[in-house]
Amino acid sequence: MRGQLSSAVLCGVVSLVLGFILIAPAFAQTDPLIGTWKLNLAKSKFDPGPPFKSQTVIYTAVPNGLKVAVTGVDGNGKNMSYGYTAYFDGKDYPEPGTGQPNGMDTISIKRIDANTSEYVGKKAGKVVQTTRRVVSKDGKTLTITAAGTDEKGQKTNTVTVYDKQPTT
Repeated sequence: MRGQLSSAVLCGVVSLVLGFILIAPAFAQTDPLIGTWKLNLAKSKFDPGPPFKSQTVIYTAVPNGLKVAVTGVDGNGKNMSYGYTAYFDGKDYPEPGTGQPNGMDTISIKRIDANTSEYVGKKAGKVVQTTRRVVSKDGKTLTITAAGTDEKGQKTNTVTVYDKQPTT
């Protein structure tokens, strides 16, 4: 009887461990923002224009934050290539590169819920853009709504829509 009980307990423990191993990847990828997103020009709005010609954004998870890489071509045909690593703590983090929205040089991010985050972009300590990012419930569409002021003092309002790219 004792041998049968030990075998049953061992079998149960092994099953439990295997179950955790099989479901762990699902828990590791809980942020629907993580991945590669391509701009859908037909669904996006730029005020003022001209609209971007192309843009790809790659979001990578870091503990309690994001690593972001942006590449593309703006509405004037200039290359944009910038990125940042920031944490969901409301602090400003540098955003080096070229072509940042409204010339911002720092960014702070805040998570609202699993599908929504907000960020504030600053240039030389002054807010130049506030933004809300929302991933659709099905995880296939990212909508970024931004309002700010460009380097010329002109108000900017954009709604950029992105399609999630398949992982390779």
